[in-house]
Amino acid sequence: MNGPMRDLPWGFQALKYMCNGCCEHRRVNRMMWHQGGILALTYLAYTCYHMTRKPISVVKSVLTHNCSNLPPPPNIPVNDSNRDTWCDWAPFDTEDAPALLGMLDSAFLFSYAAAMFLSGFIAERVNLRYFLSLGMLASGISCYLFGIAKSYNIHSLWYFIVVQAIGGIFQTSGWPGVVTVVGNWFGRGKRGLIFGVWNSHTSLGNILGTLIAAAYVESDWSLSFIVPGVIMGAMGFLLFLFLVPNPVDIGYSPPASVGYRKIDVTNSSDDDQADVGSDSHSIGEDRVIYRCVYREQLSANHLANERSETSPMLSGHRRIHYAPRDNAIGFIGAMKIPGVIEYSLSLFFAKLVSYTFLYWLPLYIEASTSYGATASATLSILFDIGGIVGAIAAGVLSDFSGMSALTCVAMFGFACPALFLYNYIGNINLGVNIVLLLIAGVLVNGPYALITTAVSAELGTHPNLGDNSKALATVTAIIDGTGSIGAAVGPLLAGLVSRWAKWNDVFYMLMSADLLALLFLSRLVYREVRLYIQRRRVIQI
Repeated sequence: MNGPMRDLPWGFQALKYMCNGCCEHRRVNRMMWHQGGILALTYLAYTCYHMTRKPISVVKSVLTHNCSNLPPPPNIPVNDSNRDTWCDWAPFDTEDAPALLGMLDSAFLFSYAAAMFLSGFIAERVNLRYFLSLGMLASGISCYLFGIAKSYNIHSLWYFIVVQAIGGIFQTSGWPGVVTVVGNWFGRGKRGLIFGVWNSHTSLGNILGTLIAAAYVESDWSLSFIVPGVIMGAMGFLLFLFLVPNPVDIGYSPPASVGYRKIDVTNSSDDDQADVGSDSHSIGEDRVIYRCVYREQLSANHLANERSETSPMLSGHRRIHYAPRDNAIGFIGAMKIPGVIEYSLSLFFAKLVSYTFLYWLPLYIEASTSYGATASATLSILFDIGGIVGAIAAGVLSDFSGMSALTCVAMFGFACPALFLYNYIGNINLGVNIVLLLIAGVLVNGPYALITTAVSAELGTHPNLGDNSKALATVTAIIDGTGSIGAAVGPLLAGLVSRWAKWNDVFYMLMSADLLALLFLSRLVYREVRLYIQRRRVIQI
């Protein structure tokens, strides 16, 4: 370890004091223990972020007149005035309810998208422990404020819009914050698998949010918001006590910079590729070939500073120093990183599809089947379970092939027929609905998860940045912020289309969005395939 320890969290200091010397006699890799703790804390933190986003999709069914066919809970007295509308809640008790609820979704998502770009810049310049803790506490409060509208009999549409907008702003602290913390603690090897498993927090948060909201939706929907809000605030306090944003803060050196990758000629599988830093051991020339995209012969010193074409989305570009070390990168500099624009535009449409399911799937299931609000919300969890599998599968495929864009494009392509089938035959029976929901979750959330995690982290440490070590949050914010605009547009369009047209048209909109997401990555796919062919030729030589 080197460097002074600074600004340690109180909880971390207490644990360090209690465990002082307890493991000195054992051969324990303390760095691995710290990394495990960081993964656990950031995983739980972002689980809470998504947990507080989900209740609105579950509660929609009891805010509108569509729930008048449900029997009232035992604790609600039924009389002549509320016999047919016991679960309505003004102003969402009219025929325009889908459009009004879509406005709430858009208030959250548009504020989220707009604030995300600013949030990335802030995250690069402040202590991420304070940044995440404050963001989680404020997000929990906004969720709580939505719930108490029932207790205080608030029926103002503008109250709900403002609360949603405030929640969207503070929710932007989550993604650039947790991705940057994880990026600070981990190197670049096998990021697809690590981030694929870690990214299951998104789906787990959706599942927990659905289960909590469904438990109260037909008895007291205010608790569907209040309980997640309280949990969110408590988790924010836990981060304040224990989160260490950077290994340097506790005296460790940061993960070694990766100069290039080695390729074992005796086993050409990409799975056998490993990242090599400046401290790598020497390897026989008969087993390893080092390559760059445009120049085959480079000196060893120059080669150690270049990325291999085994990361296709980062290759084929001249090395440009945008900023000196430890200076946060600007917006324009981050946009110049090759691949940022393509992945940002693709994520726009990918999140449009994913968030339409996030906010409207329980209501769609209730409208297309005979299930009630609780059963529809519980069934929608299967989409998020499929999303966990899809995120891991996309990460593994990306690591194995070295072709992230091709992995995304393949999943986008298969998602279109999966959505078509779910729309037309998903309501035949429960078994078919379950299977198609799982498949849709895998194919819709897989590429979305890959782009927002492993791809963003790779682009945020692009060699064009030179020695700049503070670009990850900015790049992450640009990509996810652009995607969040699509996430805002999707639920809004779904509310309007379902009101004025049919649910079939909503699914046609989602299939078109997946095709556009595919097309925006086509140039990167072409480059990846071309580099893969070149690599195979070199290996054969």
